Amino acid sequence: MAIALAAVMLPISVTGPGVALADMSGALNASAASTQWVLNAYNVAFTAFMLAAGSAADLFGRRRLFRSGTAVFALASLVAGTAPTILLVDLARFVQGMGAAAVLTSGSALLAHTFSGAARARAFGIFGASIGFGLAMGPFVSGLLVGVASWHAVFLVNVVLGAVVLVLARTLPESKNPGARRIDLPGVVTFTLALMLLALGFVEGPSQGWGGIVTLGSFAGAALFLALFVVVELRVAEPMFDLSLLRRPTFVAIIWQPVSIVFAFAALLVYLPPYFQGAGGAGSTMSGAMLLPLTLPVFVLPLFTGTLVRLLSVRMLLAVGPAVLAVALLLMTFTDPVSSRTGLYAALLLAGVGIGLAFGVMDNAAVSVVPAERSGMASGMFNTLRVAGETIGVACVGGLLLTSTRQQLSADDGAMADDVVQGRLGSVRASGGEDLVDRAVQGLQHGWGVVYVVLACVALAGAVAIFTMVRDRDLDQSSTAQEG
Repeated sequence: MAIALAAVMLPISVTGPGVALADMSGALNASAASTQWVLNAYNVAFTAFMLAAGSAADLFGRRRLFRSGTAVFALASLVAGTAPTILLVDLARFVQGMGAAAVLTSGSALLAHTFSGAARARAFGIFGASIGFGLAMGPFVSGLLVGVASWHAVFLVNVVLGAVVLVLARTLPESKNPGARRIDLPGVVTFTLALMLLALGFVEGPSQGWGGIVTLGSFAGAALFLALFVVVELRVAEPMFDLSLLRRPTFVAIIWQPVSIVFAFAALLVYLPPYFQGAGGAGSTMSGAMLLPLTLPVFVLPLFTGTLVRLLSVRMLLAVGPAVLAVALLLMTFTDPVSSRTGLYAALLLAGVGIGLAFGVMDNAAVSVVPAERSGMASGMFNTLRVAGETIGVACVGGLLLTSTRQQLSADDGAMADDVVQGRLGSVRASGGEDLVDRAVQGLQHGWGVVYVVLACVALAGAVAIFTMVRDRDLDQSSTAQEG
């Protein structure tokens, strides 16, 4: 129960701020770049500390890390919800992401260690459904909270949820990896710096220029620290990213598979609400409700994992999911939140189906193709790449959306791209009237068209890679367990 509730809590922290961005940026007088760090700070920390959290769970105890991570997560949520400046919100979100990494990784490892066979499949089915429920209801609940209270409530609700999780977690069984001895600190440092510099490049690219010193320097630094990370992992006695597991082709395919899905999914959850609020004229509550066609299938389909596996097999579910998502994204290029809202809902529903098909089997498949004593490591590697896909997707799409929108607008109107992307059309209207608003919305719609096509290409590439790399015989144990 504690792990399931935590799996609901974490996605809300990703999707909730997306609904609140317009109100938050206005209340704190924040720029587009600083507002993006409300999202990126959490995602970078979540991703960067995932591997270290997996190693720490094996070393110190999975229940202990689960409870500690929950406490850090709740306290950071309290700071973010009461912060008077955008800088403090960004810093609190970074700490919140560290806590989330500990919660997710140790929670997955606890399930893998506690259950086996058919019971493990059912446990991970509930785990996936809980994540799906958080994703499904997060935008809607956050929209209600913003509408009834304010943007502060989006963060403060996690304080309450975290307290409940801490109480329930007292009954969880403790487990460790007897062979674990220490955490790979050099790996943590190099990986964290690589990810932060990569996100910085995408965030600053639109304002500094993609060929500017800051942008190119950020990308070069990211490449350098990523190379250093690989060197460290090859030489350290107990790496947090065990490169020997990459000798298993099926495991490689599975841990990369989420990237093809969450790259688009996270970006849509974060940036569509401001699009609906600005260009679509929806309120915060309505903008959250408009995402339900996308998010509800992600909650519902994992509940039918056993039936889906019998119909399509694990391998096909992993491949078909991103393929369906790619088709849906291409269909979205013909829609907008005003003149073709019905078509938009249909495309969002199809995208949700594609994502939901894969969500129910991803976690179990990742830990089922490695020995049980390596479950913490495998879970850390899998979730690191899943959240890395979210992090890079949110940062990349934010930069791409701003750049594409600015390119469509004239030189004189380029400064208003920040406002229209964040859904703040009131500022645009005050400076130039309805004609300027119309031009801004047209520029934004062009930007979204570019984003949809890029995301579709990423999803399609992932589908092809999974279909060709995954070996059915390596998934027999996972598939048999789920069918039970």
